[in-house]
Amino acid sequence: MAVFTTAGSTQDGVYRPILRPRRGELAALTHLAAGDARRVLPILELDEGTDVLPLIRELPPRTGVLAVDFGELPEPTDPLVAPSLDLAEELADLGVAMLPVLRAHESRRRLAAHGLAARLHLRRAVLRLQPHVDAANPAQADVLVERVLRGAGLDAEEIDLLIDLAETACVAHADRFEEQLRRILRWAGGRPWRSISVASGAMPPNLDELPTDQPVTIDRHDARVWARIDVPGIGYADYGVTSPVRRRGVQRHRQLPTLRYTAEHNWWIYRWARRGGRGDDRCHDLCRTLVSSPHWPAAGARFSWGDAEIARRARSAPGAGSSASWMSWSTSHHIAHVLRALESGDRTGV
Repeated sequence: MAVFTTAGSTQDGVYRPILRPRRGELAALTHLAAGDARRVLPILELDEGTDVLPLIRELPPRTGVLAVDFGELPEPTDPLVAPSLDLAEELADLGVAMLPVLRAHESRRRLAAHGLAARLHLRRAVLRLQPHVDAANPAQADVLVERVLRGAGLDAEEIDLLIDLAETACVAHADRFEEQLRRILRWAGGRPWRSISVASGAMPPNLDELPTDQPVTIDRHDARVWARIDVPGIGYADYGVTSPVRRRGVQRHRQLPTLRYTAEHNWWIYRWARRGGRGDDRCHDLCRTLVSSPHWPAAGARFSWGDAEIARRARSAPGAGSSASWMSWSTSHHIAHVLRALESGDRTGV
């Protein structure tokens, strides 16, 4: 089981990606290198109807610890049903410790269940605070925090505070959030949190309108907000290679082979339609184009499991994969990129 240590409200060196509980993201967690797994605490956002347990049985995360956010799930009608406590017990049977994510809008009953789940193993939880939604000023934030901690029966020292700015879609967003974030961090510094991290996301919710058969760049405004703050002890979190904005409804069209490839200041988006109708050929051509590009890492296939899969398909066409495969390779590379930047101490390189 992974062990994370820190002293008070200091950066604990842990990267906290907010991920959807889907096959692609979980496959990337399953293939983390052992050293990387110790420095990643995934936060899974559950949807109504999501049954994450079978996926975790099939694709156990190498981190050994998961934070799980139940905030989007409806309140159970049966007062004896406690989803967070039930899942914590089931994950414990699989050797995975769970940290419940506390949300401002959750009921007293759900917060109490989260507290029980937190005390099951590590006596830790994540408080996910979205300032633009949850509190307009420090006084409101203080009231909110007191309610949440009292409801869960936990102290600030047992809480990893996650300040979630959500969507950072453009330069104007990034500039506005920078000053807001400084004020929020001054407020957060008044409590002895176990750790403080800042999250936001800049990936668009829909890539279907982007050009095909050529790499297209999207700025990583989320990483730039964190880098420009440069406050000691503040950890990094993001939404991986997905958008904070959830797409509703079911996609009816067949997806093109697509990779979301993380670089220092941007993502390179590859959507491939050429080379006829065979998916194997399209994926092979996409991967071959990527590995010959200037942003292919010097370590090549050794950079991450996802990069090894991309390199393998660049050499031949053993299978086009699926949308889950492309997401898993992209997420694997992204996590490796962030961890190497954090390890180097280069905030601008995240």
